[in-house]
Amino acid sequence: MFSFRANASKKQQIEGAGHMIRVIGIDPGLRNLGWGVIDVAGSRISHVANGVCNSEGDDLAQRLLSLHTQLTRIIQTYQPQAAAVEQTFVNKDGAGTLKLGQARGIAMLVPAQAGLVVGEYYPNTVKKTVVGVGHAEKGQVLHMVKMQLPGADIHGPDAADALAIAICHAHHGGASNLAAAVAKASA
Repeated sequence: MFSFRANASKKQQIEGAGHMIRVIGIDPGLRNLGWGVIDVAGSRISHVANGVCNSEGDDLAQRLLSLHTQLTRIIQTYQPQAAAVEQTFVNKDGAGTLKLGQARGIAMLVPAQAGLVVGEYYPNTVKKTVVGVGHAEKGQVLHMVKMQLPGADIHGPDAADALAIAICHAHHGGASNLAAAVAKASA
């Protein structure tokens, strides 16, 4: 099953900063799929929740189904309005890359089933946005995510990467474009 951590207080609601958009970032992985939800209002962001979906099952199909079920529950619980997923990179292990691609398919399918447009970002773009360097290490990403989301209880490096993906989406216009559409529709 998935585990998650959310801020204990509700003070993370952003007030007076215009329209708020909820963004989910997803860090695909076959064993551990990280997820993080933030609220974005203009240039302000706040932590909502984060966690890791741990796949269950003896074969690939069961593990993928497990990730799909868990991520669907998270989308239903937090009702994001935008989603972002990390792009897959090709490494020396072709079989490993293929399995990661299948987990990434789940990471893109579930938000799409909920009617969300899914932004995609290369790992170096995410790291450069959050840390300032495209080849930052996981520890640096975790540190900078904690700096940008003070008080957030981050559930490990996969969840930190997912929050970084959500932050990247907020900074690269995906969330602000959605906010403009929401503002226009409610006018």
